[in-house]
Amino acid sequence: MLKAIICDIDGTITDERRRISIGAIETLRIFIDRGVPVVLASGNTLCFLDSIARMIGTDGAVIGENGGVFQTGFDGKPQTAGDRSLCLYAYDRLVTHFKEQGITLLPYSMELRYADVAFARTVSVDEVVSVIADLPVRVIDTGFAIHLQTPGISKGSALAGLAPLLSLTPGDFIAVGDSDNDLEMLEVAGFGITMANGSKKLKKMADLVTDQSYGEGFSEGLLSALVRFG
Repeated sequence: MLKAIICDIDGTITDERRRISIGAIETLRIFIDRGVPVVLASGNTLCFLDSIARMIGTDGAVIGENGGVFQTGFDGKPQTAGDRSLCLYAYDRLVTHFKEQGITLLPYSMELRYADVAFARTVSVDEVVSVIADLPVRVIDTGFAIHLQTPGISKGSALAGLAPLLSLTPGDFIAVGDSDNDLEMLEVAGFGITMANGSKKLKKMADLVTDQSYGEGFSEGLLSALVRFG
């Protein structure tokens, strides 16, 4: 069953300060060196993921923008989903709303994104949801940023689209994540792992919850899966 791995980055293969866990990377390379495909899945941009994938040593299959974009490898053409124009419209409304309160939103990599809009968590997520409640836009709080995304788009939907292009099914994957934006990814995967720092929702539906947190927990979970599935 252990044919492929898909994992989140922040809070999963990092520590609580978002520093890459050397132990987690060493564990990933055990599988990479065995020829196991590894897909990185994040709310971040493709260019960021491309760099991280090269440094870790994967083949470059990644999912970015919480499922809004993915590619099969370093030379793969980006596949996008959703309607970013609606996200931009919602963002403009939020900019106006918070400007009236003397607050300036801080966008992340606006020109490098294909499908969503992301900005700093300097405002209330509940207020963001309230201001654009009438729009068909999903608000995602990753714990590191606030994202505006098309409803129905997730890391899980992206995995469903990506897996066949890698001659795999979503059920062939072991998925590892820590946040609510990883829920759909763990749901469609064959086996789901979260760490001790994982969200309450994720812990309820994961197949394995590790004793350790962050990168150490990631290594614990994957090595346990290796023993279980070979």
